[in-house]
Amino acid sequence: MHGFIQHHSVACGCGGCPDVPDDQGRRRFLYAALGSAAIAAGAVISSAGPASAQSTLAPDDVLKAMMDGNRRFIDGRLQSLNEDLSILKAKTAEKQEPFAAVLSCADSRVPVEFVFDQSIGQLFVVRVAGNIATPEIIASLEYGVAVLGTRLLMVLGHSNCGAVKATIEGKAVPGQIGALYAPIWPAVNAAGDNLDAAIDANAKMQATLISRSSTVIAGAVKEGKLRVLAARYDIASGVVSLLG
Repeated sequence: MHGFIQHHSVACGCGGCPDVPDDQGRRRFLYAALGSAAIAAGAVISSAGPASAQSTLAPDDVLKAMMDGNRRFIDGRLQSLNEDLSILKAKTAEKQEPFAAVLSCADSRVPVEFVFDQSIGQLFVVRVAGNIATPEIIASLEYGVAVLGTRLLMVLGHSNCGAVKATIEGKAVPGQIGALYAPIWPAVNAAGDNLDAAIDANAKMQATLISRSSTVIAGAVKEGKLRVLAARYDIASGVVSLLG
């Protein structure tokens, strides 16, 4: 594992990482992301149009709804739990109309729907350790944008992220856990051993990668139908902070 970790110049493809060469490795990653995502989204785009209910909200209105929900979460005034679950399930049994997509870490301490006080069918959540944008993750997010009509795409990092911390420490790990290191390395290279800075840099770089490597997502942003941003969730306080 240490032999792999010494190669700090692994390209993430985000285009914003310092001292990362534009070599064949980066091009292969971008081609793989575009190819896998296009196949997944293209198979369904032709047979289904974007949702037309909640997704008619403007991107900024979606962000306001989510941040207002985070304030209710912090204040202990959750509204979503008061909804009648049987009614919610009945309304979403045949279709889903989420207004936002969230790429979150798989950490069990980050309950995304609770954090934004949203209920069944409102958020399209994709989770993976380190909230990294692999081709499969990008394909899933493209589905949320192109087919479900989400108007906001948020990459949500969080405090004390174990995946980022493990990448900084560079210790040997069992199984395939080490595969998480390469996509996080550019953020560690940029932030050094500062865990908080690396967590924020990782969220921003993954958001950049998603925006640049997906024609579906880039097109929606250009048309003003989608906003892509990065944010950070503080596990101790419950606060979500937007990252510039």
